[in-house]
Amino acid sequence: MAPRYPEIQITVHSRNPFALIGAVRHGLRQAGVERQEIQAFSREAFDTDEEEEIERICGRWAHLVIAD
Repeated sequence: MAPRYPEIQITVHSRNPFALIGAVRHGLRQAGVERQEIQAFSREAFDTDEEEEIERICGRWAHLVIAD
């Protein structure tokens, strides 16, 4: 499934859930995404405590590249 905002590419060097969420939030803000959309992303991401699910959620909102 393509991300909601495929034009936004987020590159992170950590799989830490808070780092992922923060990077996506920052990328959405930088791209001028509306505040309500960013809040919707945040609610969805913080609604789970499973690290793998958080990574999938981030990838549904933006093009996520994890450079381990």
